[in-house]
Amino acid sequence: ALTYYFRREYRKPVTYQPMRRYPRVTLLLPCHDEEVHIVETLDSCLLQDYPNLEIVVVDDGSTDTTIDRVMPFVRSGAVRLVAKEVNEGKAMAINDALPVISGEVVLILDADARPAPDMLRYVMPHFEYPRVAAVTGNPRVVDRSEFLGKLQMLEFTSIVSVLRRAQRIWGRMLTVSGVVTAFRTSALVDVGLFSPDMATEDIDMTWKLQKRFYDVRYEPAAVVDMRVPRTLRYLWRQRRRWALGLGQVLRRHTRDILSWKRRRMWPVLFEASLSILWAYTLVVLTAFWVVSYSTGHPPVGASPIPNWWGMLIATLSLLQLGTGVLLDHRYDKEVVRFFPVAVFYPLVYWMLMSVITVVSTPRGLFGTAPRGPTLWKVPRGPVPAERPSAAPVVTELSKV
Repeated sequence: ALTYYFRREYRKPVTYQPMRRYPRVTLLLPCHDEEVHIVETLDSCLLQDYPNLEIVVVDDGSTDTTIDRVMPFVRSGAVRLVAKEVNEGKAMAINDALPVISGEVVLILDADARPAPDMLRYVMPHFEYPRVAAVTGNPRVVDRSEFLGKLQMLEFTSIVSVLRRAQRIWGRMLTVSGVVTAFRTSALVDVGLFSPDMATEDIDMTWKLQKRFYDVRYEPAAVVDMRVPRTLRYLWRQRRRWALGLGQVLRRHTRDILSWKRRRMWPVLFEASLSILWAYTLVVLTAFWVVSYSTGHPPVGASPIPNWWGMLIATLSLLQLGTGVLLDHRYDKEVVRFFPVAVFYPLVYWMLMSVITVVSTPRGLFGTAPRGPTLWKVPRGPVPAERPSAAPVVTELSKV
């Protein structure tokens, strides 16, 4: 990550490169029951400083008033709407919208995110290189008032962002961000579109593109405000899906990745496998320590209570977290004042994420393959209200 920083960011102003031409871009928002945030997201999308842009919302069978909130934008001609009556999941929603978009590049954005006005100015210069198939942005957590949100903000700053910088130096990435990523539309078609049966369509698509020797990049200046789970229950459900999805991707793609011609994926495969192994080691040794002490036989060496080795690991963790904060400080000035929360990251977050990995990964690696599409599962906002009659909505949609 430091190598990436000194090569591409150090002493360079945060400014975008001029472009010879401006390819058509479709800003695609797949959504399901997003009545709380969809208007705010569309308002921010309409502020994009890019001259050749269309905005398309694909509603995946929402049961609340999402479509009603989108319709004023449709009537004004600022937004196009693809309305699906059946909820078939995010991957299918994207696949169903791709045939009706006009963009050479499609930027897929979560329907509760807020992109910075100049986001596309930083993303699009990458696509002047023909091998580039995807560019992922830099999501910034806006739910910072509560302890859990602060931990997740620190995670995206000092874990996710650091890893993506490092993986760009390796030449391959584990995954793009499902919150904000731009794809070359022809590349998506070339690899067979998104896989509806995968729990994490973003990880799967990243590996599919790189298996076909496309280039996947990270652009830290492409900033997007995003929302994260505010309760431990929803965070647990979200991260279980992530762990399940990584297991599914490893099961589906590892055999192909191990071939010599795809050897540039080996560091990503090794890092992903090692992270799973580390989680099992932490959980098993902690369980062994608890059982041993509870039966009156204190073990030697295996202790989750910080000792010399524990403090060494915690110190290295804080150094990594601090490095990530310093690297992303130029894009998020407030992140430094939240660094004191970092002391809780190895104490609380490590164990929580490790338990989730231990619980969910075996199903992805060895479980029965899904027979249908993966549906939206993590609710955001209040309980959705019942949608009014759809008759006038159908009339409007017939004009689009």
